[in-house]
Amino acid sequence: MDDDDIIRKSHEENWILITNDKDFGDKVYRDDRLHRGVILLRLEDERSQSKIQVLSRLLMICSDRLPNTFVVVTENQIRFAKR
Repeated sequence: MDDDDIIRKSHEENWILITNDKDFGDKVYRDDRLHRGVILLRLEDERSQSKIQVLSRLLMICSDRLPNTFVVVTENQIRFAKR
């Protein structure tokens, strides 16, 4: 699937999209695409275990803030992007 199909499908099916592809930031901000939430992972360590740890921490700390927002997550920081 291409990025447009992925963001459309995630919106239609009420999914929060988890990605490491910065192009989804362009889709949301430049192209003003509708979404149910996007989590952009910007990790130095791309191994599965690192992703699981970072996402677990994110969900424990602020799962209630994730729907309909764009959030950038690193190993050390959680940043909610402003519109």
